[in-house]
Amino acid sequence: MQHTLGPNVAKTTEMAISVVTFDLDNTLWDVEPAIIRAEEAQQQWLRQHRPGATETFDDDALFEFKKSVWKRHPQLTHHVSQMRTQMLYELQTAAGYSEEDARSGADQAFAVFLRERHAVELYEQALGVLEQLSQDYTLGALTNGNADIYKTDAAEYFDFAFLAEDIGVSKPHPDMFTVALEKAGVTAGEVVHVGDDPKHDIQGAREVGMYTVWMNARGKPWPGGATANREISNLEQLPQAIDSIAKSIV
Repeated sequence: MQHTLGPNVAKTTEMAISVVTFDLDNTLWDVEPAIIRAEEAQQQWLRQHRPGATETFDDDALFEFKKSVWKRHPQLTHHVSQMRTQMLYELQTAAGYSEEDARSGADQAFAVFLRERHAVELYEQALGVLEQLSQDYTLGALTNGNADIYKTDAAEYFDFAFLAEDIGVSKPHPDMFTVALEKAGVTAGEVVHVGDDPKHDIQGAREVGMYTVWMNARGKPWPGGATANREISNLEQLPQAIDSIAKSIV
């Protein structure tokens, strides 16, 4: 879901930077706790409503089953929600459920998963930083996952959002970044992209000409290649990082 911007898309600012785009998972929040809760809620629903669908699988066997689904449906590579729903459907048909029951069960189990998936806990500084940035910049979200920023506490600060499954490709594909440029009505040199993944976020954004900030909350070493314009370890450092980039290009 995306908010519709008016004709003057980018908020006015004296600096060259007018738009800041964000990755979501592990950039605005730690995704692992939400995924763990979502997976468990999904499993509980299946055990209660579709007994036999998962009980015969240990973690390794379930992962192998998932991989087999991925291999059989490469057209869903960039559609993580559809891929999960397909996996849930095939689990149930393999357990002997009818196609009708398996389809409805897949939809219901996925809805349970997605509800917990959106119950994320934003990093401590996130809301304050987003509120501050939203006063001077247009904010957008670009994610390869299926988190909807408008179903989180940060919703009010974002002007637009795109999921890979909306576009049909995933970061670092340039289309995931150029769609933001088209939506915001700006050039790449007016955008700072913030993300945690060196390849998907930093390399992808750099290759279309955006400025980049690497959100390195876990203190990982840089894997090599061209670095981000700035590196931060928590979101509190982000406004200064963006300001530093803006001053360097004025």
